[in-house]
Amino acid sequence: MFNIRTRRAGLAAVALTAGAALALTGCSGGSSEEAAAPTFDPNEEVTLDLAFWGNDIRAGLYDEAIAAFNEEYPNIKVNASFLGFPEYWEKRQTEAAGGGLPDVMQFDYSYLRQYSENGLLLDLGPYLGNIIDTEPLSEQILGIGVVDDVTTGIPTSTNAWALFTNDTLLSQVGAEPFEGGDWGDYADWQADVTAAGAGAVFGGTDYTGRIQNFEIQQRAKGDDLFTEDGEPNFTEEDLADFWAQGTPLHEDGTVIGQQKLEEIYPKSAFDAGLTASELTWDNFGAGYLGNLGEGTELTLNAPPVTKEGAKDLYLKPSMLHSISAKTEHPEAAATLVNFLVNSPEAGAIFGTNRGLPASETMLEGADLDPLGQQIRDYEASIADRLGDAPPVPIVGYGTLEEKFRQLGQELGFGTITPEEAAKQFFSEMDVVLNQ
Repeated sequence: MFNIRTRRAGLAAVALTAGAALALTGCSGGSSEEAAAPTFDPNEEVTLDLAFWGNDIRAGLYDEAIAAFNEEYPNIKVNASFLGFPEYWEKRQTEAAGGGLPDVMQFDYSYLRQYSENGLLLDLGPYLGNIIDTEPLSEQILGIGVVDDVTTGIPTSTNAWALFTNDTLLSQVGAEPFEGGDWGDYADWQADVTAAGAGAVFGGTDYTGRIQNFEIQQRAKGDDLFTEDGEPNFTEEDLADFWAQGTPLHEDGTVIGQQKLEEIYPKSAFDAGLTASELTWDNFGAGYLGNLGEGTELTLNAPPVTKEGAKDLYLKPSMLHSISAKTEHPEAAATLVNFLVNSPEAGAIFGTNRGLPASETMLEGADLDPLGQQIRDYEASIADRLGDAPPVPIVGYGTLEEKFRQLGQELGFGTITPEEAAKQFFSEMDVVLNQ
């Protein structure tokens, strides 16, 4: 039996994204001031196309949800289709170029700005508070789906940045659990675990390889990575200083070597049971447990602290639901979105398959498994560190995230310096922001 415990944030004292620019064309959905108040004939016979990414398990859950939806709205026929994540977005690109997006779509945060700014997504403002119930959704949650002051997506679920530790592995090597602290405390703890592991187990990987760790350090200073206008909110020096934090971790042998990480890819060192900690999104637990095996005990901790009292963390949508700007049935589509986002019936069906439900009414209907309950407890425990979500990712954010990862690999091998890596990143960022 898998057992996961949550260590509260007080002890800490603190997914594939892609956003390559596309030459998309489409019609604007209009602003909420221009749109007329929605009217909806509940007896009108309509057909909606619904698209989502996932697998056969998720497809079965959507089938159940659609059946429950049709008990209340038998006149709205829903044709559902799904693909794997990469194929899903390839098809959306093709449809967007031809002006034929599905009526309702599962949407990824990294693509929201791109499709919104190209006028491909419906302005949901006229439907909020009437067809789409906003009472169960906090202002913070609703704000996640806003691009240029227009709501184009409603989050179905949330996750937050976290530190997973493998307590089973720590027990095996005789090391103490992580009790929280700042980044220096975390590095010291990693070194202690590595020493106890005697070459077989390491404290973790170089945390400077993840752009999200740079992001939360910047947010602790009061700066998101990018402004609302999509301009970088950090300097080459900021980035070089961050990457320099990883140099002693490699020189001292504190973290697992880059060559070993290449050998075990696509598994991470944490997945492979070679490291005792990993900084990542809190909804990765199920995947870790699947790889680590029955009997593994994980702890979900808050990330290290950069500055006491800072609002460095935020809730990120695991996914959103959006509507095509060209849908012929916007009210019916909004009705379907409301059901998929807010209904207790959908909560009971999906559980945490799409992440921890963002809506209180959907969450109330969900029968959370132990992992889901621990994620819920964790997100509640970091409330004092949660700030507003950053601006919706810039177009091309996924490209920059991948470049950040690649430069982290080179730093791990010691083939470039932090200053050289920062210069290369800024060169790439200049291309992405000006294409």
